[in-house]
Amino acid sequence: MAELTGSQPAGSLTSLLGRESVPTTQKRHRGGWRQAFYWQQLLPALLLIAYGAVVIWSASLNISSANFPRHMMGIVIGLAAALFMRSYDYRALANMSTALLVLDAVLMVMPRIPGLGLSAMGMTGVVRIPIIGFTFQPSEPAKIVTIFLMASLGAQFNGKIENLKDYVRLCAILTVPFLLILVQPDLGTGLIILVTGAAIIIVAGPRPSWVLVTIGLIVGLAALAIVTSMTPGLPHVLKEYQLNRLIVFVDPSVDPGGSGYNLQQAKIAVGSGGLLGKGIGNASQSGTGFLPEAHTDFVFALLAEEFGFVGAAGLLALFAWTIFATISLAQRIEQPFAKLVLTGVVTMWSFQILQEVGMCMGIMPITGIPLPFISFGLTSMVTHCLAIGVVQSVWLHRSKPA
Repeated sequence: MAELTGSQPAGSLTSLLGRESVPTTQKRHRGGWRQAFYWQQLLPALLLIAYGAVVIWSASLNISSANFPRHMMGIVIGLAAALFMRSYDYRALANMSTALLVLDAVLMVMPRIPGLGLSAMGMTGVVRIPIIGFTFQPSEPAKIVTIFLMASLGAQFNGKIENLKDYVRLCAILTVPFLLILVQPDLGTGLIILVTGAAIIIVAGPRPSWVLVTIGLIVGLAALAIVTSMTPGLPHVLKEYQLNRLIVFVDPSVDPGGSGYNLQQAKIAVGSGGLLGKGIGNASQSGTGFLPEAHTDFVFALLAEEFGFVGAAGLLALFAWTIFATISLAQRIEQPFAKLVLTGVVTMWSFQILQEVGMCMGIMPITGIPLPFISFGLTSMVTHCLAIGVVQSVWLHRSKPA
């Protein structure tokens, strides 16, 4: 026994175990850091934010309204909001549908409150906070509120809506923020809210026949709105500029110097970028005033002109990476509320990208929709960073009890 003890002292075994435990602990620590964030989605999102900062800095060289310090302030506030949202347990909102609906409605009507709302370009969608003079667009954070609202309502059915009455109730609640945003009027944001909420309802599990009938009704109502707006003596649901945008989308040659001007200039800017672009600060179409709102509504045209096909393709690749990483997380999550929340985030990003990029190339009608993480706009930047935080919160709380 003494010989065994001498050849295998207890201290040496303890030391051996101790040496093994150090790297194991370090490995767990490193693994914990890696698991603390959903890097598959966070990394491309951060690259998009950085890309957008370069684009807006480039735009600020020629466009006075492209305030680069304000854009950077939006990034700082947005990342802080994302970190807060990540640490917040999003599941606390699953049973707060009434409060979310009220908050959604308040955000939509804020620009109409006397003394708060500011009108610009025929729309009253910006609010100025008294005393401090800070301005923001309430409809942007309302997108996130709508996602949580519809997800909280849809999650109650655990993936299958059996009763037609319940389906109709979900659709009716979605029309509340949609109709309120049309009062501003802001058809672009209204379409984002409608499409995002509709996607959540569809994933919640209604019968396909109900969805098809609903789509038919929406198409019919849209056609009726267009016809009445074009017919003298009938109520005009669409504003004149909205109707003109639809007309030039169908036939850009109708008014190339008026309503079709922006579309023509955007297409010229995208095409003139070539393979590698004209370089930072050298955008002749979007940087010298030929294309209005080049740093906001038509920022993709500005990007394509300066960075070319390669830069535009790289941007779309980052968007695809961000979106498919979010979809991948949704497929791995079993909780209905989490799935629906992620569905809303993916739909919001996808629709805005499709609309903004599409209108710059003439394949979608022109609307005032910003490109996520790229367009100039403090409120828009904060909102989409907040959406990043939502995805990170789902990841962080995926295996924790509520």
